[in-house]
Amino acid sequence: MDEITAQELKERLGNSAELQIVDVREPEEFAICNLGGELIPLDDLPKQVNRIRRDVPVVMVCHHGFRSAQAILYLSQRLGYDNLLNLKGGIHAWATQVDPTMRVY
Repeated sequence: MDEITAQELKERLGNSAELQIVDVREPEEFAICNLGGELIPLDDLPKQVNRIRRDVPVVMVCHHGFRSAQAILYLSQRLGYDNLLNLKGGIHAWATQVDPTMRVY
């Protein structure tokens, strides 16, 4: 599984790289802190898979990287996605390594 670190994601976003961020956490978690991506909770993924692009890199995000890894396994093994990156350490890594003003939980 391909991963991207919080610092690498920051650099890509700073360079205006075209990508999609998909957050697979629950709405309550997303409300606490998020990267401005699209919220598709893990349980809703099969019903909302049409929202996930195939033409640009897609960074999957959750709290620590476990649920996003599950999402990537599902999308790649069952649906043939090959453009997915897991945010290593999740939103928690972003908050501790990139944006210390972000709320953590």
